[in-house]
Amino acid sequence: MYSECVFSQTATHSTLLARLADVGDFAAWVEFKGRYSELIRGFCVRRGLQAADIEDVEQEVLLSLSKAMGNFNYDPGKGLFRSYLKTVVNNAIARKWRQNPPAGGLSQAEGVGIDSDDDPWEQEWRQYHYRRAMRVIETEYAEADRRAFAMYAVEGRGAGEVAKELAMSVDAVYQAKSRILKRLSAIIEAQIADEG
Repeated sequence: MYSECVFSQTATHSTLLARLADVGDFAAWVEFKGRYSELIRGFCVRRGLQAADIEDVEQEVLLSLSKAMGNFNYDPGKGLFRSYLKTVVNNAIARKWRQNPPAGGLSQAEGVGIDSDDDPWEQEWRQYHYRRAMRVIETEYAEADRRAFAMYAVEGRGAGEVAKELAMSVDAVYQAKSRILKRLSAIIEAQIADEG
């Protein structure tokens, strides 16, 4: 049951990548897009692209991957797929910027270094996994617990204030936060392990 909740798609990450080698496996490409479209689009937004440019970049990424996947053999020992995907997405963004430079010029659009804590890709990667995990949380926890968690753990409101507003005990607010944080950590850890 746990793996079914965490991964709504049918294949593990490495199985999906292997299926993408068959360009004719349309279902694999639909699943890939379902998994990674949000990440690619979110990264494009962080890099300052407009909606029409985001569509173009996403299509270019999928086209580039479809060309490369015939010869692609995923080996986690050689590197993470997320690093490969980051390179493909960054290259597509750079090509888009060469066609239509951003208003502030290319130097402002370059972003920050790969090793920086402010790396937009890493920020989006973390948010991507958080959003995926929260979709699981929404199916597993009651609305009152989710609201308590959001108000107390995410918004930073006081436990007493949250308890009063939601007509629950302060202890119930603490318990909701603890249970959901623990589950979120487990979900995200499983997602990242699956990603490689």
